[in-house]
Amino acid sequence: MTPELTALLVLLVPAASAATITLLLSRRPSAASAVSVLASAFVAYGALALALGGSRFSVSLEWLRLGTFTVGIGFRYDDLAALMLGIVGIVGLCVHVFSLGYMHDDAARARYFGGLSIFMFSMIGIVLADNLFMMFIFWELVGFSSYFLINHYNRLQSAADASKKAFIVNRVGDFGFLLGIILCYWANGTVSLAGIDAAQASGHLVYSRLIPLLLFCGAVGKSAQLPLQVWLPDAMEGPTPVSALIHAATMVAAGIYMLCRIHVLMVPDALTVIVWVGSATAFYAALCAITQSDIKKVLAYSTLSQLGYMVAAFGLGSTGAAMFHLTTHAFFKALLFLGSGSVIYGCHHEQNIFKMGGLRSRMPVTFLTFTVAVAAIIGLPGLAGFFSKDAILALAYDTNRAVFAVLTLTAVLTSFYMVRLWKIAFLGEPRSEAAAHAHEGGFAFTAPLLLLAVFSALAGYLRLYPSGFSGILSLVPESEHESTHLVVLGVSLVVLVAGVGSALALYSTDGTDALEVRSPGTFEFLTALRASFDKAYGYYVAKVQQRFAMVLNFIDVVGLAGVALRGLAGITEIAGFGLRALHTGRLNNYVYWFLGGAVVLWAYAAGFL
Repeated sequence: MTPELTALLVLLVPAASAATITLLLSRRPSAASAVSVLASAFVAYGALALALGGSRFSVSLEWLRLGTFTVGIGFRYDDLAALMLGIVGIVGLCVHVFSLGYMHDDAARARYFGGLSIFMFSMIGIVLADNLFMMFIFWELVGFSSYFLINHYNRLQSAADASKKAFIVNRVGDFGFLLGIILCYWANGTVSLAGIDAAQASGHLVYSRLIPLLLFCGAVGKSAQLPLQVWLPDAMEGPTPVSALIHAATMVAAGIYMLCRIHVLMVPDALTVIVWVGSATAFYAALCAITQSDIKKVLAYSTLSQLGYMVAAFGLGSTGAAMFHLTTHAFFKALLFLGSGSVIYGCHHEQNIFKMGGLRSRMPVTFLTFTVAVAAIIGLPGLAGFFSKDAILALAYDTNRAVFAVLTLTAVLTSFYMVRLWKIAFLGEPRSEAAAHAHEGGFAFTAPLLLLAVFSALAGYLRLYPSGFSGILSLVPESEHESTHLVVLGVSLVVLVAGVGSALALYSTDGTDALEVRSPGTFEFLTALRASFDKAYGYYVAKVQQRFAMVLNFIDVVGLAGVALRGLAGITEIAGFGLRALHTGRLNNYVYWFLGGAVVLWAYAAGFL
C-alpha cells in the first residue's frame, strides 16, 4: 500500500464509520461502538505506519474552478503533519477505548460514537490539508463535531446552552479566519501551503500585519484565547471522554497547528500581539482555576493556560517549542481528563472535589496515573512537561524578559492549583457516600490511563517536534545556551517548590476551601474575575446588540421594505398603520389629542411656531 493511499484511508475510514453508525447502527449501540473503536484503531495504526515509514509527500487535485480562481483538495504530509496525526491517532484510540466503559450504560451510545468518528474525520482533514480553503472546511466540521458532542446530554438545558455558546463564539473567530484566507489569496494569488512557501522562497510573498492577525483570529476562537476563551469551561457539559479528546488534546490544539502551518506569513508586529495574547491567557486562566471546585473545570482552565503557553512560544518565534509543548500536553492533559472521568464514574458522577477524598486507596490505578499527569504538568524534572515548559521559559528568558516573568508566575499558579486538586480529591478520608463507595473501573478504564501515563513520563526524551522547524536551540546563542538553561532550571525548581509547598501547606482534606476561609476577599475577587467576561458579553448582548438589532430591524421593515422597495404603497401602508394606532376607541385618549392640537394651534396663532 502506497503512503498516499494509506493517508487517504486514514481520512476516509472514520467518515465511513460515522456514516455506517448513522445509517445502519443507530439502534445497535454495541455494534456502533465496535465500529467506531476499530476505525480509531486503524487511524492510530495508519498514523504510526506513515510516521515510521519515513515517506513525506504532497498530493493535490483541482476541486473547483471559477474563472482564474481555483480551489484544490489534497494532502501535505510532512514532519509537522506526521507529528500531529500521531497525536490524534494515539489519543483518539485511548479515548475510544475509555469510552467503551464510561458510556456503557448511556442510552445514546451509538450517537456518541458516531460523533466521535465525525470528529476524527474532521480533525484528520485539518492535519492533512494542503491549503487554507480545505483546512477551513474541515475547521468548520470540527466546530460542528464539538457542538454535537457537547450537546450529547441534550435533555439538560446547561448542555444545550454550552453547545450554542461554543458554536457562536467560534463563529466570531472563524469569521476573522475566513477574511484572512480571502485576503491572503487576494494578496498572493494562492492559499496553498506549498504556494505560500514558494512565494516566500522567491521573495514574492506579500507581508502585512492584517493577514496573519486575521488568520490568528481562527486560533483565538478554536484554541480559546482571550477574549474568546469563555466557551471552553462551559464545554465541560459534554461527556468527559469528549473533553479529553476534543477540548484538551486535539481540537483546541488545531489553532496552534494552523499557526505553525502559516508561520512564513508572520511579521514582527503580529508576533508581538500573538505572544501577549498567549501570555495573558496563560496567566488569566491560571488565576481562574484556583477557585474552581468542579474537577473538570479546573482542568478546563488548566487547558486554557497551557494553550496560552503554546501561543506565547509561537509568538516568540519558535514553532518547535510550541509543537513540543502541544505534544507533551496532549498526553498528560488527556490523561488528566480521562483520570477525572475515572474518578467521576467511580464516584457515581460526583464532580465536586470537596465531596471526594480518600480515593488513593479506593482507586489505586487512577491515583497513580493521575499523579504522573499532575507531576508532568507542574514540571517535575524528568517528566514530559518539564522539558517542553522549560523550552518555552528558556526561549522567553532570552527573547522577552517581561513574557518570561508572566509565564514564570503562571507556572507557580499551575503547581498551586494542580496540587490543590490532587490533594483534595485523592487524600484524606471520604467526604461523601459517593467517595466512600468509589471503585476502580475495568480494563477499558485502566488500559488507556496506563498508556498515556507512559507517554506523559517519556515524551520529553523523544524530541517530539518537527525537525524541519526551528526549535529552542536555534534561538539561543551558543555562548549563552548553557547559562540560560541553568538559570531557567533554577527558576523552575524554585517555582515548583513554591507552588507545591503553598498548596500542601494551605489546603487540608476537611472538605473546606482554605482560601475562601482564610482570605474571602481574594477568593471573591478571583471568582468575580472568572465571571467578568461572561458578564461583559451578557451586557453587550442585552444592552448593545439587541438594541442595535431593533434599530436595524426598523430600518429594514420601514425604510427598505416599506419605502425603498414598495414605494408609494409602502408609504401609504405605514401611514395607515400610524393612523390606525391613533384610533384606540378610548375617550380619554381623544381628549388628550384634542388638547394637544389646541395647544399647537394656539402656539401657531400666537406666533410661537
